[in-house]
Amino acid sequence: MNAGTGIKVIVTMIGLDGHTTGAETVSMILRDAGIEVVYLGCNQTPEMIVDAAVQEDVDIIGISSHAANYDQVIQVVNLLRAKNIGDIPVICGGNIPRSRFGSLKGSGIAEIFPPGSSSEAIVGYIVNNARKAYAAPIPEALRAS
Repeated sequence: MNAGTGIKVIVTMIGLDGHTTGAETVSMILRDAGIEVVYLGCNQTPEMIVDAAVQEDVDIIGISSHAANYDQVIQVVNLLRAKNIGDIPVICGGNIPRSRFGSLKGSGIAEIFPPGSSSEAIVGYIVNNARKAYAAPIPEALRAS
């Protein structure tokens, strides 16, 4: 399946969060869907993530979060806005309490994927919401309704 041809995404962990399994699994799922993945790994600062987003000209940023580092995740959104590239969606996944979803989305996080989210949901969201500067047209069968 080449759903994401032309879409480039950063997958990373922020701060001292060292839980890599989810991010590595999602990276493989995205690559299998034809989406180009720039895997930054763990221990990234908001500035490092935004700098990589600029350097790599990505269409979406995915942050795996298993620690209470939500202020750093929001800081990524704020730094993107400050650099006039706030059109790059930031999505999160991991053990984020549902009670935090509203405040995170209210701060600019585009979507949150808790444990158990399907591969189809993640790929579908990215395909339909990435910045797509150079993305190929998306087949109708892969568009989310």
